[in-house]
Amino acid sequence: MHTYDWQKSTYSPDGSNCVYIAAAPDGAIHLRESDTPDITLTTTPDRLHNLIRTLKATPR
Repeated sequence: MHTYDWQKSTYSPDGSNCVYIAAAPDGAIHLRESDTPDITLTTTPDRLHNLIRTLKATPR
C-alpha cells in the first residue's frame, strides 16, 4: 500500500466527517472520508474537476 500525503478539505468542518484528498505519483487522485479512512475513491483530475463543476452549478 502506498503512503500518500493526505490533505483535509478546507470545506470540511473540524471534528468528524472530513474529506481528505491525495495526489498519487501516477496522476491519480484519491479521496477518503475520516469516518472510513480504509475506503478510498480513485479518480482522475479531469473527472474530479467535472464533478466539482457540476456540484457548483447544481441549485441547492
